[in-house]
Amino acid sequence: TQQKCCALVWLPMATKIVTTSTTLVEESGKVTQTVESVTTKGTSTSKPILYTYWRSSCSWRVRLALNFKRIQYDSIPVHLVKDGGQQRKPEYAAVNPMMQVPTLEIDGLVLTESVAILEYLEDVKEGKSLLPVDPVARAKVRELVQIIASGIQPVQNLRVLQKHGLEHKVEWGQWAINHGFQALEEKLRTTAGKYCFGDKVTMADLCLVPQVYNANRFKVDMSQYPTISRIDAELAQIAEFKMAHPDAQPDAQPA
Repeated sequence: TQQKCCALVWLPMATKIVTTSTTLVEESGKVTQTVESVTTKGTSTSKPILYTYWRSSCSWRVRLALNFKRIQYDSIPVHLVKDGGQQRKPEYAAVNPMMQVPTLEIDGLVLTESVAILEYLEDVKEGKSLLPVDPVARAKVRELVQIIASGIQPVQNLRVLQKHGLEHKVEWGQWAINHGFQALEEKLRTTAGKYCFGDKVTMADLCLVPQVYNANRFKVDMSQYPTISRIDAELAQIAEFKMAHPDAQPDAQPA
């Protein structure tokens, strides 16, 4: 019951990448699911490359989608703080002009923006569907996604915190997350079953878990949000979520 995960270490100002590997083992011994390649509706058979940062919530969403689609991929860590932020280096800016993570190289394409990547994977890859079939239900899931991906996370991300002043980061982060979570909690009361939308994992869940992680980092009082907390606890038991967790990534750092 082990899962092997390959990673590529991105070396700024260098022309080579070094392949490393790590083994993820669930302490309880209950994680038996592995991530394997599946037949795609696209073209290229080469392994995708994800430019990522272990604690990036946007990268986390994409890791989750790749896990659920059972797509093997290589990771190239891009440290968002080290060396003044490796995402700002010319080598990476040439890949992603917004100088953000994630970036996904797949099927001969270079894709940026996590939600756009989720939508692409949903449209062209086999594996678990992350959107309902019904158009109204799909719109409702996307509504939940955008509350988090557009209304909460960008307001409290690293670039905003650095501009606003890191000495105020906890106060600012709490304000941004509480503002969004109040609306999200209300919405989830009408859409949630076991998860954000009914009893099947959707894109909304892929966005929720990283945002709850951020909320805990900013010391948000999660007792105010019982529905969000319940769903987060349910999702934490799923193998794909365990494998995508920041602490399970090759570039994870000690707390």
